[in-house]
Amino acid sequence: MSILKRGLKGAPVKRLQEKLGISADGDFGPGTERAVKEFQQANGLVVDGIAGPDTFSAMGLHELVLLRKGSRGEAVKRLQSGLGIGADGIFGSGTEAAVKEFQAANGLDADGLAGPETLAMLDSFEEMTPAVAEAATVQPEEEHFESEPLPEISGGEIIVGSTIPVPEKKSVWGKVKGWFS
Repeated sequence: MSILKRGLKGAPVKRLQEKLGISADGDFGPGTERAVKEFQQANGLVVDGIAGPDTFSAMGLHELVLLRKGSRGEAVKRLQSGLGIGADGIFGSGTEAAVKEFQAANGLDADGLAGPETLAMLDSFEEMTPAVAEAATVQPEEEHFESEPLPEISGGEIIVGSTIPVPEKKSVWGKVKGWFS
């Protein structure tokens, strides 16, 4: 899922830490988890220390919203409404197929992952502008994260994996998206 939790590293974590006003080293450790929980508590969100689409939206980190099969919540409901399909807030196979169809019809990579570029084309995501989609690309000061190995998720467990190559003009979720392929 498009979430950040303890054990993950990279540009998305660094952006989250900057927004939380804590040391931004790009490593999601116990301090980051504590800060996320405090933010969630203060903003009426589920307090689990895991930053996902609803937490990113509440923080104004719209460029980090990435919805995919398995995602749940208000952002998924908005996606489903924008696609004109049943809005139950659960991103399943039907939502994935609708996203792929929408992406293909709009000249996007039909990967079934709804990130800022896809969401910017839907009326249900006014905050997703072309500028937000552009902000979702790796910035020069974040490029050093591209050489770091990121963990992979296997059976719900985080394991250390190898670096996943990412093409030019890469998304901050670029390597992470490789986990979902």
